[in-house]
Amino acid sequence: MQHVDTIERGACSSNTGNCAKLHVTDWLKDIQSVTLLNSVVEVRFKNTRKDYYRNVNNLNLKVGDIVAVESSPGHDIGIVSVMGELVNLQMQKHKVTLVNGEFRKIYRKAKQTDIEKWKEAISLEHQTMIRSRQIVSDLKLNMKIGDVEYQGDRTKAIFYYIADGRVDFRELIKVLAENFHIRVEMKQIGARQEAGRIGGIGPCGREICCSTWMHNFVSVTTNSARNQELSLNPQKLAGQCGKLKCCLNFELATYMDAQRNFPPSNIPLETEMGLYYFLKADILNGTYSYMSQGNTPSAQIVVPVKRVKEIQRLNRQGKKPEKLLLTDETFATKANESFHNVVGQDDLHRFDRPKKHPRKKKRNFNRRPNRNQNKR
Repeated sequence: MQHVDTIERGACSSNTGNCAKLHVTDWLKDIQSVTLLNSVVEVRFKNTRKDYYRNVNNLNLKVGDIVAVESSPGHDIGIVSVMGELVNLQMQKHKVTLVNGEFRKIYRKAKQTDIEKWKEAISLEHQTMIRSRQIVSDLKLNMKIGDVEYQGDRTKAIFYYIADGRVDFRELIKVLAENFHIRVEMKQIGARQEAGRIGGIGPCGREICCSTWMHNFVSVTTNSARNQELSLNPQKLAGQCGKLKCCLNFELATYMDAQRNFPPSNIPLETEMGLYYFLKADILNGTYSYMSQGNTPSAQIVVPVKRVKEIQRLNRQGKKPEKLLLTDETFATKANESFHNVVGQDDLHRFDRPKKHPRKKKRNFNRRPNRNQNKR
């Protein structure tokens, strides 16, 4: 029997070549499970689809084995991804498909004929997706076929589509069934799910999170960017899916905790030297930047949050401190010295420019040297 490594590429997405999406590290593998017999195992399929099946035949399974599992109708082929105690924790995160309140079954380890038929079904997925997109265009439906996944026995296919509203695809199902001679199942996905299935590289230089480890999509709002003092630029805040980046929520709790005791920033500070207006905040360093009335933003003064609270308390009492900072502006100077503008020093296009070769001196070969000049 072929090992999983020999067919790994065949079970993967044709676009990304990545079959181990949402990989799970079994950090409980050292703990021996007391319910190995008739236990539930996690089986993964193409891309991000996973489900849980009961080992009713007490097969000697291990992670990486290719198994034939119960489906409706027929059987499907998948790869065992998690076993043991970690399965119970995984089932709390993912939806478990039950039949009459019971887990579906693992029939057997996949035979060589099962694997060959499975690989033939996978090879038809891209061609089926292109043809289905043409059918959708001919029927003038406002939807997009994002991906196609064949069942292991090639009797059924799942068509993943994207649509802004409700779509009547009853006629589409009939046409697809007649063209491909299979049972058709339609599943609607969003823009984030499509990006996770296609994959790609984010602006951070790494694979996008939704195609590697994320399985739950939490709503992201512009308040996440505002609380982190980020520029509300749609081009920078949007990911490859066209929605707000999921990573905007990763450090949000840290910023919310850091600015929990911050004073309000919409109140100008009154001193004997004049009014100072809020410019920006450095939340993690705990500082506010102010500029005096009538000055340009370049003449900013960095003030600790503790000092801002003190000045606001004095202003509420009708008092004005002599200076904005207790000492000379050493705090602002140190903060400015920590930043160096290196833009332009390492230009990304410097390798595209042709190199300037030094000009070689032209030698006149027709001119004969004067031998009498050397005889002196």
